[in-house]
Amino acid sequence: MIQSPCVARCGLNDEDYCMGCLRHIDEIVGWSQASDERKLEILASLPTRRKALEGENNQPLSRAKWLESEARLGLD
Repeated sequence: MIQSPCVARCGLNDEDYCMGCLRHIDEIVGWSQASDERKLEILASLPTRRKALEGENNQPLSRAKWLESEARLGLD
C-alpha cells in the first residue's frame, strides 16, 4: 500500500493545489481509488510542483471544494 503524502496542512491555492502536500484537489479526493501506478505518478510529480508553487498563497480546503471534486471524478 502506498501512503498518502498528506501532511495535514491543507490549504488550496487559486488552481486548487494543496500547499501542504502539493496535490491537486482531484488527486487528493481520488487517492483512495487510484491505482498504485497512478499514486507513484503523483508522488513523482511533487518535487517539480514544489518548485513551481513555491511562495503561493493558500486558502483552507472547504467541503464545497471537496464535493465539487467528487462530482468531477464521478465519486458522488
